[in-house]
Amino acid sequence: MDKTVIEHIENSKDTLFSFELLPPLKGQDFGSIQKTIDPLFEFKPSFINITYHQEETEYENLPGGLIKKKVVRKRPGSVGISAAIKYRYGVNVVPHIICGGFSREDTENALIDLNFLGVKNLLVVRGDAQVGMKNFVAEPNGNKYSIDTVKQVANLNKGIYLDSNIRNSRSTNFCIGVAGYPEKHAESPNLDSDIHFLKKKVEAGADFIVTQMFFDNKKFFDFVKRCREEGIEVPIIPGLKPISTQNQIVTIPKTFNVDVPSELVKEVIKCKNNDEVRQLGVEWAIVQSRELKEAGVPVLHYYTMGKSDNIRKIAEGVF
Repeated sequence: MDKTVIEHIENSKDTLFSFELLPPLKGQDFGSIQKTIDPLFEFKPSFINITYHQEETEYENLPGGLIKKKVVRKRPGSVGISAAIKYRYGVNVVPHIICGGFSREDTENALIDLNFLGVKNLLVVRGDAQVGMKNFVAEPNGNKYSIDTVKQVANLNKGIYLDSNIRNSRSTNFCIGVAGYPEKHAESPNLDSDIHFLKKKVEAGADFIVTQMFFDNKKFFDFVKRCREEGIEVPIIPGLKPISTQNQIVTIPKTFNVDVPSELVKEVIKCKNNDEVRQLGVEWAIVQSRELKEAGVPVLHYYTMGKSDNIRKIAEGVF
């Protein structure tokens, strides 16, 4: 039976397991993601998040010194892959709905398709700026901020469509998730401002929050405390990603605006190769997960980045 994320949480007496999945690259088939899903399915994920990626701009050098600009979408098919996972595995899915690359009409049509397919959960995020661009740019007639998309989904849940002439419209019943940032979003001036706008999203209709990755549980606990003090009462789900390569102690802080604790950095530096780093990442995440589980978090959510061998080892040590 299909359930919302909130229903899963309310019906469970223990911490749940979930993970995020990258859709297959264009040209790959369903088997390419089965390799990620299958090893984790024995841990009975309550839901699987499916990311969505905006198109990218590429430039091709032509004879005569000319340059051709082309737009490519390397991971298409979020709606299709969500349906395939939902019906092949019998598990609830949480497709990401992004602002970038879509008009409000495009967004509404995607939501209608997901509703037809029986998808009940969404994670609404703005999305990143296109590769090579400093700032996010919305499509003409598109949503500029994630709160705008939250409001659009909330309107559909009330039977309010973009076309005001629609009569006898049917309401959707989406459970809406949004992103939270224990160490603040890279574009926010400070954490207070970040939490202020997070509360606005909840007031607009968000039902739960999934956090950006973090490597220090204190950052998460402090974030939850500050959210509660500001009146944000919806479930807050911690998102975890294990370190897997030596280079990530440089790239992760730069890409995701998160700190890597000094103790973890020192241990990574001691590793002789990435196999040792991957094992270290598993051990660190197990310690994080056990502490979070002991604290009673509703769900432990893992970012697989397309590979699940390390997530499986973590799950074996926690669930």
